[in-house]
Amino acid sequence: MERNRTLATIRNDIERHVGEKVTLKANGGRKKILVNDGIIESVHPSIFVVRLDNDTQRTVTYSYSDVLTKTVMLYYAV
Repeated sequence: MERNRTLATIRNDIERHVGEKVTLKANGGRKKILVNDGIIESVHPSIFVVRLDNDTQRTVTYSYSDVLTKTVMLYYAV
């Protein structure tokens, strides 16, 4: 029960920042940390989509549990 409330809190927090710039720090495995800038594009029931600010304009998706387990960390632009 506590986990659902925490995931809902994370989703609501990300939902408030849709359309804003963020910096993503994601665990790439084998001691690799991937750092990218992007914009939160959309929020869905179990995932959120970030459009990356690089040459190819690609999107990545992450689940709210990735944020909960700190596999992905979001830093909002001030």
